[in-house]
Amino acid sequence: MFNTETRMKPVHIIVEHHHDGYIAYPVGIRGIIVGEGDTYDDAADDCTSAVRFHIETFGDDLFTSGDLTPASVAQDMV
Repeated sequence: MFNTETRMKPVHIIVEHHHDGYIAYPVGIRGIIVGEGDTYDDAADDCTSAVRFHIETFGDDLFTSGDLTPASVAQDMV
């Protein structure tokens, strides 16, 4: 079984604010993973949970490269 505690790589997650809530998605992973929520934290937590499930299910070979692209996080304060 795949152990996420010892083999999980850092994953950058982008969180975007939209008129009806927040969406979040990871950078550097093959496949489609999206989280959503009413708050920034809810969307980030939902995406993190989806990433963990995806890696536990398909293994860590789904990373697009050995090094992930750095990502900056910006929060719209509107």
